[in-house]
Amino acid sequence: MSTDRLSVLKTYKLYMGGKFPRSESGRVYEVTDSKGNWLANAPRSSRKDARNAVVAARKAFGGWSGATAYNRGQVLYRVAEMLEGRRDQFTAEVAAAEGLSRAKAAAQVDAAVDRWVWYAGWSDKIAQVAGGANPVAGPYFNLSTPEPTGVVAVIAPAGSSLLGLVSVVAPVIVTGNTAVVVADEFAPLPALSLAEVLATSDVPGGVVNVLSGSAAEVGAPLAAHRDVNAVDLAGAAGDTGLATELEVAAADNLKRVLRPAATDWAADPGTGRMLAFLETKTVWHPTGGLGAAGSSY
Repeated sequence: MSTDRLSVLKTYKLYMGGKFPRSESGRVYEVTDSKGNWLANAPRSSRKDARNAVVAARKAFGGWSGATAYNRGQVLYRVAEMLEGRRDQFTAEVAAAEGLSRAKAAAQVDAAVDRWVWYAGWSDKIAQVAGGANPVAGPYFNLSTPEPTGVVAVIAPAGSSLLGLVSVVAPVIVTGNTAVVVADEFAPLPALSLAEVLATSDVPGGVVNVLSGSAAEVGAPLAAHRDVNAVDLAGAAGDTGLATELEVAAADNLKRVLRPAATDWAADPGTGRMLAFLETKTVWHPTGGLGAAGSSY
């Protein structure tokens, strides 16, 4: 019996609301490795796909933001467990996407897994960093607590197909936000495979939504969308024109915008990206004999 057989090539899809739809436009584009060799076809997202992803993210926001910090940490840790279990697959995809040796690609995957675990550990600690009791002059006590800002559009960084991706997605969701992620156009496969990990872990559908295609095409509609509360322009760090276009689009209504800057994704990430997408709620409460009513703003 002949042992020759055709390879079963993978069909990649978008990830929205916990499901894997094709682009509504029906378009795909070729994804190649660092040497120009064809790897796969990826769906090319349209503006309507971007709008659908925002709807899914908004729908998921209430449940995810209302979950306990401990629960969100456990969910992120489960993602790290599943990434570890698919280490060989991600190593091959990162090596092809970034032109790395297998050993260097494996180190990138290990760093990405460790980054998920690191952020998972912050889930029930960030409130102590971003909040606290404030001194006031008067018979009151005053408490500040962080709350997620809402739906965050993330332009994934170029050149770091998994570690950079994890470094921008994990801080958004660990603090209770939901995300619409535009994968690196030229190396989207690790992001599309990460979507499969998210779908088969404990992450509720809609918490992370992954689009592939051109950030120049879908970035502006996302940045201008009235139901998007914040934008991370990490993927526009090397394109001043795109960054400016998205900043202008975001100015149509009030949004938090994290502006692009050159980033060493292997460095200690700190708390900056978590704090960037948190709002502060301040609660005033009287002390002594003034009654039990309090107010907040």
